[in-house]
Amino acid sequence: MSDTVLTCENVGIRFGGLQAVKDLNLKINKGELLGLIGPNGAGKTTVFNMITGVYAPTEGDIILNGEKINGFKPHKIVESGIARTFQNIRLFGYLSVLDNVKIAMNKDMKYSILNGMFRTKGYWKEEFEVNSKAMEILKLFDLDNYKQYSANTLPYGQQRKLEIARAMATNPSLLLLDEPAAGMNPTETEELMNTIKFIRDKFGITILLIEHDMKLVLGICERLMVLNYGQVLAEGDPIEVINDEKVINAYLGSGGA
Repeated sequence: MSDTVLTCENVGIRFGGLQAVKDLNLKINKGELLGLIGPNGAGKTTVFNMITGVYAPTEGDIILNGEKINGFKPHKIVESGIARTFQNIRLFGYLSVLDNVKIAMNKDMKYSILNGMFRTKGYWKEEFEVNSKAMEILKLFDLDNYKQYSANTLPYGQQRKLEIARAMATNPSLLLLDEPAAGMNPTETEELMNTIKFIRDKFGITILLIEHDMKLVLGICERLMVLNYGQVLAEGDPIEVINDEKVINAYLGSGGA
């Protein structure tokens, strides 16, 4: 059986006359941590949106664990094994920390509306199991002591961790992190880097990461892919990639040195 988790074959998308992404060929293997970098507007989040069903690619195929997922709705993508976070935190701010994680497990709940209305034995059994699992996840992220806090009362760094915890609650085989260090101070970024390493090592999960913080990128990524104007500019070993003259020019302009 192949170790390849995700494959993008000649994937592209056009919005009217704008070709946002063109001929993207990407392969990520089980347990790998791949960084997707590039200047603002390079098409990185658009790639995430195609992989997660927000946009349907106009060209090419996206294959997850051997199954073509082109055209799947976002909820179906999650059921297939992909979870993501967003550039801008999208927690349910007025719900508790615990409920934010439990919501992610809704896809696995089996009891019926009637069971829920009448609080049957089956209802309580499932609720107990979900609650226990959610608490285990919160404990892994050192958030269990905040379980009853409203999500929007947490410090910024902990909100980022909660969003990752919620994504992990869907039991994904592939986790997409879209600029998880955005807005963080150096201490929070260091803690985030350790968190990402921890979940990859503990769960053997495959991670695709968009990030501008090069310290974080070089600290955890095993391979980098650079996008520029919607096309792959460079790919390979992180140190070699960031020292590639084409990459330096893309970030700094043709006069950059």
